[in-house]
Amino acid sequence: MASRWLDLRWALSVLCVLLMAETVSGARDSSTGAHISPKFPASGVNQTPVVDCRKVCGLNVSDRCDFIRTNPDCHSDGGYVDYLEGIFCHFPPNLLPLAVTLYVSWLLYLFLILGVTAAKFALVAFSDPHTAGLALGALFGAGVLVTTVVAGGITILHPFMAASRPFFRDIVFYMVAVFLTFIMLFRGRVTMAWALGYLGLYVFYVVTVILCTWIYRWQRRGSLVYSMPVTPEILSDSEEDQVSSNSNSYDYGDEYRPLFFYQETTAQILARALNPLDYMKWRRKSAYWKALKVFKLPVEFLLLLTVPVVDPDKDDRNWKRPLNCLHLVISPLVVVLTLQSGTYGVYEIGGLVPVWVVVVIAGTALASVTFFATSDSQPPKLHWLFAFLGFLTSALWINAAATEVVNILRSLGVVFRLSNTVLGLTLLAWGNSIGDAFSDFTLARQGYPRMAFSACFGGIIFNILVGVGLGCLLQISRSHTEVKLEPDGLLVWVLAGALGLSLVFSLVSVPLQCFQLSRVYGICLLLFYLNFLVVALLTEFGVIRLKST
Repeated sequence: MASRWLDLRWALSVLCVLLMAETVSGARDSSTGAHISPKFPASGVNQTPVVDCRKVCGLNVSDRCDFIRTNPDCHSDGGYVDYLEGIFCHFPPNLLPLAVTLYVSWLLYLFLILGVTAAKFALVAFSDPHTAGLALGALFGAGVLVTTVVAGGITILHPFMAASRPFFRDIVFYMVAVFLTFIMLFRGRVTMAWALGYLGLYVFYVVTVILCTWIYRWQRRGSLVYSMPVTPEILSDSEEDQVSSNSNSYDYGDEYRPLFFYQETTAQILARALNPLDYMKWRRKSAYWKALKVFKLPVEFLLLLTVPVVDPDKDDRNWKRPLNCLHLVISPLVVVLTLQSGTYGVYEIGGLVPVWVVVVIAGTALASVTFFATSDSQPPKLHWLFAFLGFLTSALWINAAATEVVNILRSLGVVFRLSNTVLGLTLLAWGNSIGDAFSDFTLARQGYPRMAFSACFGGIIFNILVGVGLGCLLQISRSHTEVKLEPDGLLVWVLAGALGLSLVFSLVSVPLQCFQLSRVYGICLLLFYLNFLVVALLTEFGVIRLKST
């Protein structure tokens, strides 16, 4: 089950990157430019001059709304809400703190939504030229955060002996990826060959992991054949987990099954399937868990209503006839209303009927046929097709929520005159990594620090190689020109340098400790991140700057 979930999460991340890159293509007009650059020079003639949107706060209050509406740099290429226009055109200046408070609250709830669905959304920003700095800041910022705070927190919670070969493999691949990105920023452009090189390096990394695992298992089988069973074998983290799960494999759910079975009605099946709350678990949990669950309930209910799930581990494969038939109507409707922020859904066919109406009619007809042709007790033969529908719907939900996160962060950057890069390395990087951090810390507390430490590198390697490589590749295939990158000042180089230094520090210090990671090592990593954050903020506010010649 765990391997299937990892494969699903990997595939979902790939589709998300595809959808994220596609977000730009349909909504962009000729005045916004086609290059990924924080400065967006417009091409062509008779176009509105592009001015940094952050200069709006220096204008008179009466001129701010017109500036936001006419300046191409203030326009968003995706999303459902124009947050900048909301702040400067619909809120009076004296209510600006209220607007910021509402935006921050909505941002936190969007983080919660993405935490329930998926935790990988920083890459949405990379496909939009207005928010490219967010992507660079988030990729580098999350890399520094994970390799210092998360890795250091794991060793503080549970000191352990690191596996030498996986450690060297992962850190060397990640250092190569960071070095390639550093060169890419220095060159200021990404060609087709460069993007394919990113993807090729990730494929080589995956092949290396598979080969190393196969070689390790082959050597272990050989050692077990010739070993004498004199002393008990020391199991690895994953093997201990497997033994523990096998020894505690009793299905306690049988204790709660009723003695007398009865036939549920269609309404009862639908109500039970749409209930996101487990009452027995609710009674056992703490007040903190219950408070968080209250905020998550609307999101979980919405996902149950719109995203079909096929579970092969269940006898009925999670077949719920009334809910699955409802999915045939609602899920395609969600797809057309979230793709390109609803642009395709409201498009009128022949100027008469919107696309979403046609989708609802077709879905209703298909749902009616399915309802009367199937039963509640037995899933149909084509039930597996619901997995693809759920996959697409969940990916588009993730993309929609992530787009709103990026637009809110950019709006807050305009209000507080912060660069996209610093927003990416702080808020977006923190939000993008918080889910993985809690998961890794939980694994460490449960006695599996080696597994948690290894997980620190796999996700960030995927983000930087597949995210940047595939995003640039799709952009090049559409525009038929190379992708331009203009680093947003000194801060980007501070980010890249800090990430490289953190990796070099671990590469040198871990072997010197004979791979026995102690709490002192974890504390050093935390101090490194604090120093990096101070330097980054001082650079952002101009305290640290290059001398002008």
